[in-house]
Amino acid sequence: MGGVYTEASMSLDGYIAAPGDTGFDQLFQSYENGDVAIGTAKPEMTFRTSAASAFVTEGIGAAVAQARELAGDRWVGVNGGSIARQCLEAGLLDEIRVNLVPVLLGGGVPFFDQVRDAPVELSNPTVVEGDRVTHLYYRVRRP
Repeated sequence: MGGVYTEASMSLDGYIAAPGDTGFDQLFQSYENGDVAIGTAKPEMTFRTSAASAFVTEGIGAAVAQARELAGDRWVGVNGGSIARQCLEAGLLDEIRVNLVPVLLGGGVPFFDQVRDAPVELSNPTVVEGDRVTHLYYRVRRP
């Protein structure tokens, strides 16, 4: 059965974007290094949202509940940053996936910031080594 996860490519010093939302080139280089191509439904991979297309406005709990219902036994992914933090704080996040890239950005946007009820304990990671990236999968421990 699936759960709710968040995933981000992150620099060794803990950032998912450098100051001014730059640094993406370094963080996503490894996407081209693998032997397996993973396509999407739309090759241009365009994401757009607006007030008219936002389908849930009753808060994070309602949004995750609706996504889980639609996903059935599959996993539901939530965006990093504020959305992931809200899910974590509401007890809705089951797994944190980090694609750790060997680069130091020196500052920027952290994956998680200002987490209420910190420290939050995670399981030992499942580790998958890649070419210029190490994938780490942590289960969120519940008290």
